[in-house]
Amino acid sequence: MSVSDTISTVSVASSTPVAVWSQIDSSCAKIVLSGIVNVYSLGGVWTQMRSAQNAWLAQISPANIKTATLTFDASQVISLDGAGIAFLIGIEEAQQKAGAQFDLVGLDSRYQPLLNEFDPISHLFPVPVVKPKRSFIVSTGVAAHNIIDDARGLITFTGHLAADLVWSIRHIKQVRWGDFVNAAVEAGVAALPIVGLVAFLIGVILSFQAAIGMEQFGATSFVGPLAALGIVREMGPLITAILLAGRSSAAFAAEIGTMTVNSEVDALVSGGLSPIRFLVVPRVLAGILVAPILTLFADIVSIFASMLTMLIYGIPFINFYNGMLSAIDVEDILSGLIKATLFGVVVSAMGCLRGMQTGTGAAAVGISATRAVVSSIVMIVLVDGIFAFISYKTGF
Repeated sequence: MSVSDTISTVSVASSTPVAVWSQIDSSCAKIVLSGIVNVYSLGGVWTQMRSAQNAWLAQISPANIKTATLTFDASQVISLDGAGIAFLIGIEEAQQKAGAQFDLVGLDSRYQPLLNEFDPISHLFPVPVVKPKRSFIVSTGVAAHNIIDDARGLITFTGHLAADLVWSIRHIKQVRWGDFVNAAVEAGVAALPIVGLVAFLIGVILSFQAAIGMEQFGATSFVGPLAALGIVREMGPLITAILLAGRSSAAFAAEIGTMTVNSEVDALVSGGLSPIRFLVVPRVLAGILVAPILTLFADIVSIFASMLTMLIYGIPFINFYNGMLSAIDVEDILSGLIKATLFGVVVSAMGCLRGMQTGTGAAAVGISATRAVVSSIVMIVLVDGIFAFISYKTGF
């Protein structure tokens, strides 16, 4: 590119070129600003000037890059706003990044204070810090430390919650029953459609899968009692708890998490109120109430779906009903409802715990909701395993 090669851009307001690029020789170039330089007149300038600058820097050999100088002439500028300062800083940053020189001339003294606010330029364009890679031992130690801290927090929260649940029994009138009703409606009544849909599909799928195997042995008539027993003791409580974990636990975590981010929980503590009594106890009591009811509803829907499915295999309702009565006892129903009650405590408590552990920032609430769902499902499986072992030992 010769001395006569120029790039110019016309401002919106007039025909006067706002910026002109000129290359003096292989190691010297110049940008001249003139007229009114603002966000409107710089509309097409920035990209063109930077493209010309990059092309010029690419032509210079690495050995001569340190002597390459770009002169930025602002002596003809009539008016300069923040966009012009940003344009200047962008050109200077590109020169420094390439290792070349930058020379600013002719800038009016009235713009110098604005330019000084961005000095040094390294504050605007910090060098990315590469985090050191952790070794396997360090990563394992950090993971173990996080697990221990989480377990300590869970145990502490469980102790406080148990004490406050006892307090709620002794001081019934002081419990926030308005929040209890709202949480029960949100977690219970509003969850009926999704619980009914999933329970119906589970009943159909479970019956079909069992019938495929039983039909080979001519024992299709045993599918009904088998499916009903599995639904009442295991599938009904488990499916309901998982749905509550994905729905109600996440909602509790998001609601309390938002209050934590907004410092409303800290305000409760400053006012001498217990956050667990004020926020957690009503939601846990709601979980204790709605979980068995939803489980019983899921059991009825699933068994009805199983009865409809068995009609395809020629098993009438009365045969299914008689077989179900011979296979299911009151203890089986009570076992499922007790398990569902424990699941309700776990789901609501974990949602409240993760909500109170919410950090700062916009993403913290979403992280808490995710942790609430994951923690609830893990605790559901753990409680289910412990309950299965107890049932095996006691026969209940």
